[in-house]
Amino acid sequence: MLTYLGNYVLGRRVAVFSGSFIDAFARLGVGEHAVRSTLARMVDRGLLARHRAGRRMHFGLTPRSEAILLDGEDRVWRRGVLNTDWDGTWTVLAFSLPESWRRVRHDLRARLGWAGFGSLGNGTWIAPSPVDVPALVDGLGLDGRLKVFTGPAQAPTDVPAMLREAFDLGPLAAGHRAFLRRWDRPEPLPGAPDDLARYLWMSAEWLELVRADPRLPVEHLPDGWPAVRGQRVVMELRRRWEAPARGIADAAMECVEVRPPPRLRPPPSSSARSPRSDA
Repeated sequence: MLTYLGNYVLGRRVAVFSGSFIDAFARLGVGEHAVRSTLARMVDRGLLARHRAGRRMHFGLTPRSEAILLDGEDRVWRRGVLNTDWDGTWTVLAFSLPESWRRVRHDLRARLGWAGFGSLGNGTWIAPSPVDVPALVDGLGLDGRLKVFTGPAQAPTDVPAMLREAFDLGPLAAGHRAFLRRWDRPEPLPGAPDDLARYLWMSAEWLELVRADPRLPVEHLPDGWPAVRGQRVVMELRRRWEAPARGIADAAMECVEVRPPPRLRPPPSSSARSPRSDA
């Protein structure tokens, strides 16, 4: 669903008819009940907003979902999974939270994983790049509970060994190899009904890999790292399918325009006189 929204709704002031979602996901073998349940859950989580037009229900993005999709677009299509220009900078983060903060700890770890951190144990996490940690942990109430440092590793640190310790490379490599087995062929997914279905499947599967991949420096990864070939395959298939998939999606998508909320007029400054001040 996030892939569909990012591809065809992000950047447009529209809300999409629920039936359009159902028709699009039927191409992937997803039933109507599952689509409606997903839409409802996303509304509950603040990722979609309902818009009624007559008797029809439409769904549009929220500021929260727009921010998530823009971040995902940057991660997937601009940065990718290959860190080929690493300057040697690490971000090191340490924290210690009380047991009663279990939910906060879970949210923090999820955010650290998305930002490319791996755990060295005992509350110490590392990422092979500068990370805007204040923005990453915003809203978690962790002021004074984190210690953050950036800089290069110093001798006698064995960087490849540290990567193997902090990041589980085996499942990462296995995920990329599974992607290549499905998509690195002349005619991928021949049983799909059209290029929209193929592009959604491919983009969603690649997004899952990007979410799990910490974008490690290629120079310290094992020879023949499969993400190198995977990144190339993704870009080739995007050039092949993006335009026809968008044509199919746009033709099948019923939308209504959504106006942005009106801007509130700022209150008068304290130095401004009230209209009654001369009375």
